[in-house]
Amino acid sequence: MASDHGLRAGLRIVDEDADGVDRAFREDVLRGLAQRQKAVPSRWFYDEAGSRLFEDITALAAYYPTRAETEILARRGSEIAGLTGEGRAVVEFGSGSSAKTPHLLRAIAPAAYVPIDISGDFLRKSSAALAADFPGLAVFPVEADFTKPVELPGLVAGLPKLGFFPGSTIGNLVPPTAVDLLRSMRATLGDGSQLLIGLDLIKDPAMLVAAYDDAEGVTAAFNLNLLDRINRELDGDIPVAAFRHEARWNDSLSRIEMHLVAGSDVDFEVAGQPFAIRAGESIHTENSHKYEPRGSTMLLLAGGWTPLARWTDSQERFSVVLAEASEPRSAP
Repeated sequence: MASDHGLRAGLRIVDEDADGVDRAFREDVLRGLAQRQKAVPSRWFYDEAGSRLFEDITALAAYYPTRAETEILARRGSEIAGLTGEGRAVVEFGSGSSAKTPHLLRAIAPAAYVPIDISGDFLRKSSAALAADFPGLAVFPVEADFTKPVELPGLVAGLPKLGFFPGSTIGNLVPPTAVDLLRSMRATLGDGSQLLIGLDLIKDPAMLVAAYDDAEGVTAAFNLNLLDRINRELDGDIPVAAFRHEARWNDSLSRIEMHLVAGSDVDFEVAGQPFAIRAGESIHTENSHKYEPRGSTMLLLAGGWTPLARWTDSQERFSVVLAEASEPRSAP
């Protein structure tokens, strides 16, 4: 691979119409706004502005997951390397700024790095920055929706894969969809692959709510930016000022929920279709499920992954699990 070191030409796998609108974005928004409990999938937070705001969130004092996971990766790198071995292609799903990735790359000496993200501009900037920090590493950015199987660059086809899914992003999905995503990752990475995944742990609800409703208002801006994106990209006229951010702990489902709550009755259009929301009703924009160890093990097994090792931070707030692709079984 010596001749392929450095940032490589990226792949772009996005289905757009003639006006450059992501068809999946439009379909998800129109379908979600037509439901009795209006909802938009959280993956659409991440346009360039949303990606920048999320990076601001990770630096907040109240937002513990990034610090906790970074601690695990920094302290346990040699243990992770011992179980993964060298020479793998690291495939990061939803790479964002790749802020935690250097800890992993330094520990395991991979043959290539493939960041996958739906925010193309942010992906290209962060990939260039990481390639500059790791001049001996082949970096192949892929702009794609990683919730579906992704065709990886041909130059990494013959390499063993290590999927990297940090940040407890799996917690954004309800269990059936989370299992579907894990199976999709299994299909993308192939036989013999491994997956290193972040899973947030159940803890004091007050700590959880504070992490998703910071006093500085950054998470509120992040949530409301979704409405700005809908207005800009889908020809919407949603009055953003009529909505406020709200974070709720749902104990029965072990998750934080984020909502955009209407302060008054609102009528609006998106992509030429009319919608209405009454005062006090909300648009449900994100779930963040929290796990206990047995529950996360069952989730991974259902998704086609067998856990090999689990690590937590010093305060036991967050976990990182290494799993391997399960062999297909036709019987118990």
